[in-house]
Amino acid sequence: MPQLTLDLANGIIDGAFGAAAKARLKPLSVAVLDAGGHLVAFQKQDGSSMLRFEIASGKAYGALAVGMGSRWLNNTAIERPHFIQSLSAVSGGRIVPVPGGVLVRTADGDLLGAVGITGDTSDNDEACAIAGIEAVGFVADAG
Repeated sequence: MPQLTLDLANGIIDGAFGAAAKARLKPLSVAVLDAGGHLVAFQKQDGSSMLRFEIASGKAYGALAVGMGSRWLNNTAIERPHFIQSLSAVSGGRIVPVPGGVLVRTADGDLLGAVGITGDTSDNDEACAIAGIEAVGFVADAG
């Protein structure tokens, strides 16, 4: 099974930054986590504000925690806020329930990790995560 190596993680970040440049987005910060929630790579563009590491990694961590993109967490926060509050508590506050956290899968559906992006609108963050994942030949699972 393929692994989410440092080279691939950096390729995801490069792909995400390329998509952001093409769309003329605000400065992004990108965290790539392996399937166990461990950091593989993180980069932030010049001009990114503080706490961007915590937000980006929290989006990716949240996606891994529930096995779905962080957009699901955002929707669930509206429908079942008590669940998200409990999830936040048991994770030590590590989960950021906002779109921009996307799972990384192989073509066969095996989970390799997750990407979290912050810096622009949540929709744009998510789109750049998808672009970065697809740039290295993996499948983005934002659902």
